[in-house]
Amino acid sequence: MPLPQERIHTIDDIYNLPEGERAELINGQIYYMAPPSTAHQRTLSFLHLEIGNHIRNNNGSCEVFPAPFAVFLQAEDEKSNTNYLEPDISVICDKDKLNSKGCNGAPDWIIEIVSPSSKPMDYYTKLSLYREAGVREYWIVDPLRQIILVYDMEHGDSPVIHSFNDSIPVRIYPGFSIDFSQLKL
Repeated sequence: MPLPQERIHTIDDIYNLPEGERAELINGQIYYMAPPSTAHQRTLSFLHLEIGNHIRNNNGSCEVFPAPFAVFLQAEDEKSNTNYLEPDISVICDKDKLNSKGCNGAPDWIIEIVSPSSKPMDYYTKLSLYREAGVREYWIVDPLRQIILVYDMEHGDSPVIHSFNDSIPVRIYPGFSIDFSQLKL
């Protein structure tokens, strides 16, 4: 007897989710997302404001988008319908990657804020996807452990671990750093 075939989901399955239900699609598999905690949302708001203010105050050409915001890591993902991600923070410097549905191609900088249910996804699955797609910088922010893991994928440097007491330099923006001691959880 043949084994049952695993269903391959498409972007249409994501778009047809019930109102308010969020999920990501990776290689045709749906991964449902739990509602974010207060600490998650405080961290997201803090980072969004810090990055957005820096870009505005320096007449930067990049844009920052908080989740929910669709990212198709490879431009063809939107057409192939098998990958759809919603990073917590996406910074995109190439306006040609943006359309009414989101970002088509790798953002320059992605930040994921870890929750207990998302650890394996953020630390392993997404790291691999982001590296392969050409994301230049990837931060994994863990409010529970109060650490930030910074990957400078553009230069191939080893990851650097920071604490919530540190001011962390942003590699894609020389001279810009985020002082995590200002974050009040």
